[in-house]
Amino acid sequence: MDSATLQRLLALNHQFYQTFAAPFSATRQRLQPGVLRLLPAILPSARILDLGCGNGELARQLHQRGFQGSYLGLDFSAGLLADAAQGLPPEQFRFLQADLASLPCLPANEPPFDLALAFAALHHLPGAALRQQVVTEVHRLLPPGGRFIHSNWQFLNSPRLARRVQPWSTAGLNPTLIEPGDYLLDWRQGGSALRYVHHFSEPELAELAQSCGFTLLDSFLSDGEGGNLGLYQVWEAIHHYT
Repeated sequence: MDSATLQRLLALNHQFYQTFAAPFSATRQRLQPGVLRLLPAILPSARILDLGCGNGELARQLHQRGFQGSYLGLDFSAGLLADAAQGLPPEQFRFLQADLASLPCLPANEPPFDLALAFAALHHLPGAALRQQVVTEVHRLLPPGGRFIHSNWQFLNSPRLARRVQPWSTAGLNPTLIEPGDYLLDWRQGGSALRYVHHFSEPELAELAQSCGFTLLDSFLSDGEGGNLGLYQVWEAIHHYT
């Protein structure tokens, strides 16, 4: 993917989350079933990095469940972060405005994390090369044996959501410059907008894991009426990668 197309897709999503932070947050007032399924596996003393933390609903759930570790949530939306920090002890739950597409996104002296999370975040990163750079950075922030848990939207499993796919010309983009699996979806709550989303396949994720130094521990579908709108995977960091 060329730089101009990548920057245009990033700008689309930045504009969306800046403009629609409030209505988007209103649709994310509870955790998805797939996330709830994974919460018991999070050690209460873990050091957690949450990429694309949004409005902080996950952090609040951890706090309510007696989490005693440390948590750092990253998101580029100031509006969502303003919601995230409310009611949580700042000495334990930290939030930082950071863009995952601008690496490195953390200070160099940040100690390793036990667990990295990226629920519904990776699919908003355009370009296979950028996604590999971000996941490689996640690997760097984890010790051998550290876990990376993420979910990715499987919107094509829903005929209703598939009808929201828009032609690239709607955003003034040339479809020949777009990579396979890339889509443009419209937003209809509180106004109209466009979002870039990548639809991951399981073989694609397997290749990404291997190339960035991870091994797959678990994979399952969850969420939505059919229980198949989110593809969840648990990866473990291995010491060497190619």
